[in-house]
Amino acid sequence: MKRSTLSHSFLNVILVFIESALTLLLRLDPELRKAAYPLAKQETVVALRLYLPHVEVFATFSTKGVLLDDRLPIGRSEPDVVINAYSIQVINAITTHDSETTEKLQMRGETVQVQLVKQFIMQLGLGSLIQGFIKKIKGGKSKPKPTEAEMADKKERSKQRIKEQQIEITTLTIKNRELETAVKELQSKQKTFIITTTIASIIALAAIIALFVMN
Repeated sequence: MKRSTLSHSFLNVILVFIESALTLLLRLDPELRKAAYPLAKQETVVALRLYLPHVEVFATFSTKGVLLDDRLPIGRSEPDVVINAYSIQVINAITTHDSETTEKLQMRGETVQVQLVKQFIMQLGLGSLIQGFIKKIKGGKSKPKPTEAEMADKKERSKQRIKEQQIEITTLTIKNRELETAVKELQSKQKTFIITTTIASIIALAAIIALFVMN
C-alpha cells in the first residue's frame, strides 16, 4: 500500500511538470494555441493509456490550458478520445512532429475530435518551445523604426559616399592614363636609344675598319 502511494505521488509530480511545460508552450507558440482552441472550446477530455510503464493519464482541454490528472474530471463518466500506446510511441510522435508516427497511435473517439487531437500532437514538442522562445527574444529586441530625419540623413550620407567614390574613380582613371602615357614615352625613348646606339656602333666599327685598311 505504501509503495502504491509513493507511485501515485511521483506521478502527480511528473504531471505538474508536464502541465507547466504545456502552459509555457501554449504561451509561446501561437500555432499550438490555434490547434488547442477547438479542443478547449469543446472541453475535450483525452485518456492516455500508456504501456511500459503502465500509466493512465487524463488531459482536459480548457481555456486555462491543458489540465492533467490521473482520474477523470468531476462530472465526466468517460473521455472523448482514448489513446492506447507505448510510452516510446508517444515520445516519438511529440518529438518528430511526423504525421506518419502520429497516425500509428491507436485512438478511439469521434473522427473530428480524433483528428483535432492528432493535429495538436503534431504541433506539440520541444522544437516548438525553442522556436517560440527565439521569436519571443527577437520580438523583444526588435529595433525601433528610424525617423524621417534619420532616413533623410542616411540617404544624404549615401549620396555623399557615392560622389566621393566617383571622384576617386575619376582620379584613378586620370592617373592610369598618365601612367600609360609615361610608359609609351619611355618605350619610345628606349627605341630611339637602341637605334642611336646601333647606328653609332656601326659607324664606330666602320671607322675602325677604315683605319686598318689605310694602314
